[in-house]
Amino acid sequence: MALPMDYDGLRVDEASLRTDNVNDYKVTCIDFIKDISNDYFAWVDYYKLPEEEDKRRRAGIKATIERTNEWIAKVAQTIKAVDVVMNDGIQKMAECTAGKPFQIGIFVNGKSSYTLAKPEVIDVNIKATGRKGRKTKLGFHFKSDRFRIESTCEAFIDEVNLPDHEFELMDIHLKLHAENAKQRDVISFTVTVCEIENDVELDRRGLTTVVHLV
Repeated sequence: MALPMDYDGLRVDEASLRTDNVNDYKVTCIDFIKDISNDYFAWVDYYKLPEEEDKRRRAGIKATIERTNEWIAKVAQTIKAVDVVMNDGIQKMAECTAGKPFQIGIFVNGKSSYTLAKPEVIDVNIKATGRKGRKTKLGFHFKSDRFRIESTCEAFIDEVNLPDHEFELMDIHLKLHAENAKQRDVISFTVTVCEIENDVELDRRGLTTVVHLV
């Protein structure tokens, strides 16, 4: 069963190694997204959540299926781009399944989750607020990796002088370097935020964004 949180592998269908037909591969990956979503719905079943929270998580998964498959069909132009968008969708489904116990938002050009940008240094605005007066701080996606990033071009998030302290109200800006990108490239990245109380991490959540270069 797929993991509902902190998923770090990349789902690259074996079909990508057997075909050079982008349209055929799109169909394969659209079907794959629909199939694997059943694992995440099964996790929601397992959690036995209160009704409203159950509905919220299921709605998030359903919306992710629709938007991911729309981007696979209409935005991705290469097999690599299809993989990036598909893996982005899987990451988002895991995040929806795990839920969002504290407020967190990531914005590029004023939009979240699915957004557009030019090939340049892209401003990424991160906002977060802990529960019951708790603080938040930037976390690590996996071990020593601060951020998860996958793209069809050379892209990275600048880690120089990152704020490493706790925030009562986080409202910070990161730099996503995509100067060498071309139109129709895609970048998917995940930022992780921790909820802190008395210097102890109580919870953490990642939030994933996909950017279409235009």
